[in-house]
Amino acid sequence: MAGMVVHLSTDELEARFRAADTVVERTHFQVIWLLSKGRTVGEAAEILALSERWVEKLAERYGRHGAEALGDLRRGNRGARPLLSDDDLEALRERLRTPPDDGGHWSGPKVARWIAARLGLEHVHAPRGWEALKKLRWSIQAPRPRNPKAATAEQEAAFKNVWPAPSARGFSRLPADQSASTYPASRRCLRP
Repeated sequence: MAGMVVHLSTDELEARFRAADTVVERTHFQVIWLLSKGRTVGEAAEILALSERWVEKLAERYGRHGAEALGDLRRGNRGARPLLSDDDLEALRERLRTPPDDGGHWSGPKVARWIAARLGLEHVHAPRGWEALKKLRWSIQAPRPRNPKAATAEQEAAFKNVWPAPSARGFSRLPADQSASTYPASRRCLRP
């Protein structure tokens, strides 16, 4: 391991490699262990089917920060900061108690416009408004469908008048034992 700071001995690296819980951690410790045994970056990369650049990066990471820098470091990544803080969500909850400025019901796009105005942004995509509503435990509200039998006689008559009158020709009648897709035996094309 020429040029690399040694934090753990070769035996300790081998023990950490063999005791690793995850594949990523096992691979990282194996890279450093192989390098500590005198293998070149190219050899370690070939053995583990990694790129030489990645092996160099792991060696650099280990040299700077030690064994704690190996393994999957994404588990500490909390992700991006939420669009709305707790204070913003509380302000949205208060705003939702009154109807929107343009009337109607609150929707994802309307909430997105409110968020953009609150945060001083030019535009917030409509799905962000729906996500904010879901955080506040809102759900889609729609009236229950009405029973079709609840129509008045006039409504039924108006609905029936919309449909076209039946054709004067009617349907062609076929004998019960013959369908439109079958041909009489005399018209069938026989092949050898």
